[in-house]
Amino acid sequence: MTASKENQTPTRRRAPAMSPEQRREMIIQTAIPLIAEYGAAVTTAKIARAAGIGEGTIFRVFADKDELLQACMAEALSPEHAVRELDAIDLSQPLPDRLAEAAEALQAHLSRMGAIAGSLGHRGGKHPGTVRGAGRTESTTRIRAALAELLEPDKAALRRPPEQIAALFFGLLFTQPRTEDEPDLTPQELVEVFLHGALSGGAG
Repeated sequence: MTASKENQTPTRRRAPAMSPEQRREMIIQTAIPLIAEYGAAVTTAKIARAAGIGEGTIFRVFADKDELLQACMAEALSPEHAVRELDAIDLSQPLPDRLAEAAEALQAHLSRMGAIAGSLGHRGGKHPGTVRGAGRTESTTRIRAALAELLEPDKAALRRPPEQIAALFFGLLFTQPRTEDEPDLTPQELVEVFLHGALSGGAG
């Protein structure tokens, strides 16, 4: 009986009564990983299948495929998701744990941003404007402010103001050196080097 019940709900993914704005957001979120994988060659038919909607639905909220690609680029550059994740980190955790969570969230954000910009960067090469008021400079400012909030409980133990430490930490994440023979540092390793420096504990 359970099997027949399961078989009766195949269309649950289709959200009825979605507003155009909600549908637009859902399509963008579905399209981003596909664009990262296939680049600008991804078809609207493929995006529609992944979203569980008809292809015509895409063109009810986007004028054409180019507008959809630009919206995905703008969303990937937006700090909204990263800032929400940083704001959700539990401030009662020890500082290294807070920063490791922050590093993980921001590495995912930078990776997504890089994948989309790399896939669509040849389409004019310019920043696609703002998303919910967040241009490139403002994105960095908002992420740094969220990082500074994470550092605030340990303000007395920091060598510099939280805002400066946040800027340094963000810069380290953004410029982490990558070589073919050396894997990236894990968030925990990166935080350890950031907080305690390059010297091992035994160095005099």
